[in-house]
Amino acid sequence: MFMGTFQHTLDTKNRLIVPAKFRNQLGETFVVTKWMENSLHAFTLEGWQDFSEKLNQLPNTNKDARRFRRFIYAGAVEAEFDKQGRISLPADLKEYAGILKDVTLFGNGDDSFEIWSAEKWTEYNSETADDFDDIASGLMDLGF
Repeated sequence: MFMGTFQHTLDTKNRLIVPAKFRNQLGETFVVTKWMENSLHAFTLEGWQDFSEKLNQLPNTNKDARRFRRFIYAGAVEAEFDKQGRISLPADLKEYAGILKDVTLFGNGDDSFEIWSAEKWTEYNSETADDFDDIASGLMDLGF
């Protein structure tokens, strides 16, 4: 289970250090793809397989399902660690997420974590904190 928040900085070759706590759960390779709110989502290979199975069950006749599936698969890359525990972020993913230098990684409490521009994450997290009580109340409709 991925938990916690970590701050890192891209080096001059666009390499990102993945926290050791996360590396230990990932294995040798994992998948990173474009995600919602202009962020990136990283899955263990097992998590990616589970997610892909659900994604592939969406009906091809539904326009939004096709659009979502195309967006996710077109943005997906297999990431591998170098000897220092870094991964290279492809330019298109970096650009999509608005990552210039400072990066925030945080766990999702399952087999995945997210990668955000530190600036965007700070702004998003602040807005979420302001609305947290209302968000929590709204979750009752979802059975929480």
